[in-house]
Amino acid sequence: MLDFIVKRLLQVVLVVFLALTVVFFLIRLSGDPTTLFLPPDAPREQIEEYRELLGFNRPLYVQYGDFMFNAVQGDFGQSLRSGEDALSLVLQRMPATFQLAISALFLSIIIAIPLGVLSAYKRNTFFDKASVGITVIGQAIPNFWFGLILIYIFAAQLQLLPSSGGGSLSHLVLPVITLALYSVSRFVRFTRSAMLDVLSKDYIRTSRAAGAPTSRLIMKYALKNSLIPIITLVALDLGVLLGGAVITEAVFSWPGVGRLLHQSLMNRDFPIVLAGVFIIAIIYAVINFIADILYAYVNPQIRVK
Repeated sequence: MLDFIVKRLLQVVLVVFLALTVVFFLIRLSGDPTTLFLPPDAPREQIEEYRELLGFNRPLYVQYGDFMFNAVQGDFGQSLRSGEDALSLVLQRMPATFQLAISALFLSIIIAIPLGVLSAYKRNTFFDKASVGITVIGQAIPNFWFGLILIYIFAAQLQLLPSSGGGSLSHLVLPVITLALYSVSRFVRFTRSAMLDVLSKDYIRTSRAAGAPTSRLIMKYALKNSLIPIITLVALDLGVLLGGAVITEAVFSWPGVGRLLHQSLMNRDFPIVLAGVFIIAIIYAVINFIADILYAYVNPQIRVK
C-alpha cells in the first residue's frame, strides 16, 4: 500500500509540473503583454525598458527556470494590471468557485443516481432508452451554449432569474444547472452500468428466485454494491467541475476563479493565469489522489495493478 501511495504522490507532482509547463509556454506564444499596457505610439526605448522591468527581455528558458523556482515557493509574482499578489487574488476567488462546483455536484448526485438506478431496473423499456438517449445528448451539448440558452429563456424572456453576477441564491441557479448538465448525464450512465453489472450477479439471481422483494434487491444489495465505483466517480468529478467552472463562470459573470482566469487571459495577465492553473491543478490532482487511495483501500486488486 505504501508503494501505491508513493507512486500516486509522484503522479500528483508530475501532473502539476506538466500543467504549469504547458500553460507557461502557451501563454508566451500569445504575444507580448507590454503591447497592452503601453500606448501604440510608445517609443522603442520605453517598450524595452518595460519589457526589462517585467523580465520579458530574457531568454525563454531563463524565464521558465525562474518561474518554476519561484512557483515551488508559492511565488507567482504580481498581477500586471493591479500589482497585487497573483496567488492571493486567485485564493480570494476560490470560495465562490467551490460554492458553484459543490452545488453542481450535489445537484448531479440527487438527480442522476435515482435516474440511473431506475433506468437499470427498467432495462430496455421506453424509460431506459429515453434516459440513455437524453444523457448522450447532455454529454454532447457544450456548456457555454446550454448556459446561453438558459439565459435567453429564464433571464431574457421569462425574467425569472438573473443572468449574471453573484451574491444570492437566485444568481446561483442558472450557473449550477449549466455546470451540472455534463455530470448528470455522466452519472446516470455510470450508475446504470454499475447497477446492471451487479444485477447480473449470481447472488442477485438467487435472491430473486427465492422471492426476495424487488425493493430489497435494489436498495440492500444492488445499490449498496454499486456505490464504491459511483463514489469514486463522484470524487473525481469534483475536479472536473472545478475545471469546467472556468467557462461557466465566464458566461454568467460568476465571481470565481474561472471568471478571473478568463479576464486575465484576455488581458494577458500571465501571473494570475499561472497561479490559477497551479491552484486548479493541485486541487484536481489531490482529489484524484484521495479517490485512488480510497478505491485501492476497498479494492486490493487495484494496488496490485
